Amino acid sequence: MPAPWTIGMFQTAGLMGTWQLPENRSTSFLELGHWLAMARSLDAAGVDFLFFADDYGYPLIDGALPAQAMRGGISFPRADPMAILPALAAVTERLGLVVTLSTTVEKPPMVARKLATLDHLTGGRIGWNIVTGAGQNASTRLFGEAMTPHDERYSIADDHVDLTLKLWEGSWDDDGLVVDREANLYADPERVREIHHRGSHFSADGILTTPPGPQRTPALFQAGASERGRELAAKYAEGVFIAAEVPAMRAQIADIRRRAAENGRDPEAVKCLIAGTIFVAETGAGAQELRRRTESVRSLADAAVQYAFFTGLDLSRMDPDRPLEASAALTETGRTNVERFLGPGAPTVRQILEEFQRNSVMGSPLIGDPREIADRAEAVMAETGADGFLVQPDAFGVFDSFVELVLPEFRRRGLVAPVPAADEPVLTLRERLGGGPHLDPAHPGAAHRVPSRVAIAT
Repeated sequence: MPAPWTIGMFQTAGLMGTWQLPENRSTSFLELGHWLAMARSLDAAGVDFLFFADDYGYPLIDGALPAQAMRGGISFPRADPMAILPALAAVTERLGLVVTLSTTVEKPPMVARKLATLDHLTGGRIGWNIVTGAGQNASTRLFGEAMTPHDERYSIADDHVDLTLKLWEGSWDDDGLVVDREANLYADPERVREIHHRGSHFSADGILTTPPGPQRTPALFQAGASERGRELAAKYAEGVFIAAEVPAMRAQIADIRRRAAENGRDPEAVKCLIAGTIFVAETGAGAQELRRRTESVRSLADAAVQYAFFTGLDLSRMDPDRPLEASAALTETGRTNVERFLGPGAPTVRQILEEFQRNSVMGSPLIGDPREIADRAEAVMAETGADGFLVQPDAFGVFDSFVELVLPEFRRRGLVAPVPAADEPVLTLRERLGGGPHLDPAHPGAAHRVPSRVAIAT
């Protein structure tokens, strides 16, 4: 019997869905109660994890934040999800929590300490979405730095992750933390050691001061779909987010798994999750009306601003009746949403804007009543070979419609795991993804771990 689908839910600590609709609740993103209610609901529903996208960027055109971005709430403003996560950990028992930290902005010891701490606080339910950043043309100005070329950012990311893994896996033995009051021994000096790293971009000699949590290394995710992004995912990721039309998703998933095998990993150990938008209602007509309402409040000007955020390209100044020029793929901001619109049969600039107006960075949505959604979801999974879904917020910025309408239908068909019983053991996030509590031995990070020795006699 096939493994149950993995179900994650997508958020940013900002406006989500179509905030202009009166029912939308994402305008409460600066209120803690908004997040607590969401996390409790997802935890009770047996969802595998809640994922936060994040970056320091924002739309930038001609060196300034466009007024349209401020008026339309387009990728602006946002809060910091790292400040929200501990509160969510306190009110949930099983829900995984995945946060995005940039390898361009955050230094490896910072990432290692923050996430090791959260691994403890969540009981092993934390994950790291590895990104090089987004909206880099704005974030580099904000930090007073020069723009790092796209491919160089991925070289930095590779070295960053390698060092961060050394800190998680190599600083402490499993039994290095003793806490023996009678022997006056808190940590065994022979089982805690410096790591030494000389990489292409980072050097380090030292110890991760936070002892290893239940997972040691948090569950690792990645979402870049450019060639360099797929290389990074195949080497390190345990979960990958894919957003495209079905043929492109099928090709990306096959490519990532091929690359994983070339890295000596089990291709099936990389869980590929479709980032999907779902419009669901009790009836198909109700779902179509919801789709119509969301489209009615997004303009082509909004789409152009959002496209500029992801790519650094201002489509409003290009010939609307011609495709993107191939040179657009040389942008140093982000390439995923350029490359998807190049090649044979490429759409015109106008068609790209219309696509972003409808679907933003996602592929075509699933629309219908619960049975229609489940039928189409099964078909997409079969066509792509994916392992689950990263569900986008509904039109109202939350997940109530998915939890109340779609999940029960998925469970009726045996597509997702049942809601765990209260007396069942709490799994780590990595275990919920189908692995063990720690990195698979074939993962490159596992090579940094020092084998445990016999425990100290007390």
